[in-house]
Amino acid sequence: MAETAKIGDKKSVATCDRASFRIILDVGHSEEVPGALSARGVGEYTFNLNLARTVEKKLHAAGFSKAHMLVTPGKAIAGLVSRVHFATRNPADLFLAIHHDAVPDKFLEKWTYDGKERPYCDRFKGHSLFVSQVNEHYKESLQFARMLGYQLKLDGLQYAKHYTEKFMGIRQRQLIDPETGVYRFDNLVVLMSTSMPAVLFEAGSIINRDEELVMADPKHQEVLAAAVTRAVESFCTVQAQQKAEPKIRRAAAPETPPPVFPLFGHTP
Repeated sequence: MAETAKIGDKKSVATCDRASFRIILDVGHSEEVPGALSARGVGEYTFNLNLARTVEKKLHAAGFSKAHMLVTPGKAIAGLVSRVHFATRNPADLFLAIHHDAVPDKFLEKWTYDGKERPYCDRFKGHSLFVSQVNEHYKESLQFARMLGYQLKLDGLQYAKHYTEKFMGIRQRQLIDPETGVYRFDNLVVLMSTSMPAVLFEAGSIINRDEELVMADPKHQEVLAAAVTRAVESFCTVQAQQKAEPKIRRAAAPETPPPVFPLFGHTP
């Protein structure tokens, strides 16, 4: 369990209780509705599932035994409702939705792969992170998103910057943190309706022919999973410290001595 140093010590620090920290790894889309198709015709769900498995394995190895991979079958709307219901019934410390990106249809070109003509777009690449200001834990959501973006940056990875452009139309997003690639996406169901800190992680663009190959590489999945794990470690530690600080301050405050009244005379 989380431990703190002796109360009153100025260096008192709460530590992350990895064994009890709960994180839901939401695998985007389903077998029935696989999401975007990659440049080579592979459904996004396959990429999401493979990365989520790698992240879950890495988290378990780091001591986060309550990391849970959420796989939701069914059609899109029903699946979204099921995800939110699961999160409501199984409250966690963090909800991380794992996806892979595509682009608006107007940017698609055609190429032939494996004897079939397929759409692709090599114009954009990179990961991105989204949070909702409607989420009741927006502050914590943004905190984790920044931590993850920072870890990805340390690995030399660059976030996708095209979401700020007007040509994205209804997909245009406000960039909240230009250092770590965190965008605002208020009305996304799994971000706005989950009663816990929630972040959506678009790991990379699978409609980009080169980046699709990178996203499918188990070695790169390990890199992403390690970044997620480091970010979870940081978030867990900071959350433990923030929860402990008020208790430490209250316990460390000097006690007010009781009033002293004279033996004779008026007493209130």
